[in-house]
Amino acid sequence: MARLQSVDTLRGITIIAMILVNNPGSWSHVYAPLLHAEWHGLTPTDLIFPFFLFIVGISISLAYNNKTPDKNTYKKILTRSLKLIGLGLFINVITPIPPFIEDLETVRILGVLQRIGIVFFFSSIMFLNLNKKGIIVSVAIILIGYYLLTGFIPLPNGALPTFNNSPNNWAIYIDNLLLGKHMWQPTYDPEGILSTIPSVATCLLGVLTGKILTSENTIKKKVTQLVYFSLFLLATGYIWNIWFPINKSIWSSSFVLTTAGWATLILGFTYYLNDLKKLNTPKFIGNVSKNAITVYFLSMILSKFFYAIKINNNYNLHSWLFDTIFAPLSDLKLASFAYAASVVGFYLYLAYFLFKKKIFLKV
Repeated sequence: MARLQSVDTLRGITIIAMILVNNPGSWSHVYAPLLHAEWHGLTPTDLIFPFFLFIVGISISLAYNNKTPDKNTYKKILTRSLKLIGLGLFINVITPIPPFIEDLETVRILGVLQRIGIVFFFSSIMFLNLNKKGIIVSVAIILIGYYLLTGFIPLPNGALPTFNNSPNNWAIYIDNLLLGKHMWQPTYDPEGILSTIPSVATCLLGVLTGKILTSENTIKKKVTQLVYFSLFLLATGYIWNIWFPINKSIWSSSFVLTTAGWATLILGFTYYLNDLKKLNTPKFIGNVSKNAITVYFLSMILSKFFYAIKINNNYNLHSWLFDTIFAPLSDLKLASFAYAASVVGFYLYLAYFLFKKKIFLKV
């Protein structure tokens, strides 16, 4: 199936938002919507990563529709998954400071690209081997099973589980047990082991949405189906939030449904504008979408280098640029946002350059 401009629009906006929230001038001065919720809750920033996994699911539906689940297809899926995991590990391990690798005793193992690779692998296999009903049942089993485990099954020490940020949270317990010092935070990892399981459900909901897009229905009817599906997901997610709080760090079942609901609703809007009304998305969004993983990967590497390269005893390259160019603005939150916007501008130009040179780096 040909590329859908609406999907490119959502993907491009998601990558741009990722870069914006990951690169403030100062983490001490950030507008609240550009920060993750401290634990329970949902901010616009919390939508970004699940949106990307949701789009991965749509892409699976588009790319593997009518594909034969044979050895060659499985090999391609495995290869792509390993590439994504490898890129994520490279981000974690590489450093510009000699000996040019992080301390392997404490280096983070998991991360955004690693989760994308793992989720892509399992979601693709399930898409190729399950029909629509099978995928729906799988999503239900994952979400209900995760809720029952994390909410009701006692931990090995006999303690009752909790959804709070504590050692008695199943997701945190598993991460500490299996990852130890190799986590993003001392006590937990937001892309941890157990929470990766419900993130597969996020991708599978994208797969189901992709099935709507690839159906034989008219575009107008597809828009209606997307809206109804989004309202169902949102209602179910927000109701479940009463018992299983919306939480990105542990990727709660209510978080899966709510974020997929918002992604479906926004996709329905872009599908209506781009594919029904034939309104073109600004080209800079499409350029980013066509090299999404490349742009994200480079943004993470360069950001890490900017923090690691020292200018003097008081500054790294990042803080020096912020204090020299942006901090003179009277409002430090505005200055921090301006820095992030300038970083976004740089990657928009990079995406434009890659597009003009017809360079499309596929993972």
